[in-house]
Amino acid sequence: MNISLNGYGEQVATFEAEAGVTAGMPVKMTGNGVVGAGAALDAFCGVAVSVRGGFAAVQLGGYVKVPYSGTAPAVGYQKLNCAGGGKVQAESTGRSLLVTDVDTAAQSCGIIL
Repeated sequence: MNISLNGYGEQVATFEAEAGVTAGMPVKMTGNGVVGAGAALDAFCGVAVSVRGGFAAVQLGGYVKVPYSGTAPAVGYQKLNCAGGGKVQAESTGRSLLVTDVDTAAQSCGIIL
C-alpha cells in the first residue's frame, strides 16, 4: 500500500486487563472497566495496543492493522468479530467496520474502528 493511515482518528483508553491479553489482539469488555481476549464469534470493542502491569491501552477508534483468520475479508464495510487466538474474522454477524486494506500473505487487514 502506497499510503499510510497510521494515526488516523486514534482513540485510546486504559482498562484493567485480564490474563491472556496481549498487544495487537482484539479485546472485549468482560466487566466494569475490564477487557479480556475475545473467543470465536465474540464482538470486540477495540484492539490492545499495549499491556503492562495488569492494564491495557485499548484503541477504540481510528485505523489499526489486525491479523485475521479464515477467509480474507474484502475491502469495504464488512462484519467482523473475534476469531480467537488474537485474530478477527469476517462473518455474517458482527460489528460493521471499514476494511481499508488486506495483506493475504501476512494474513492481516487494516480496519477503521
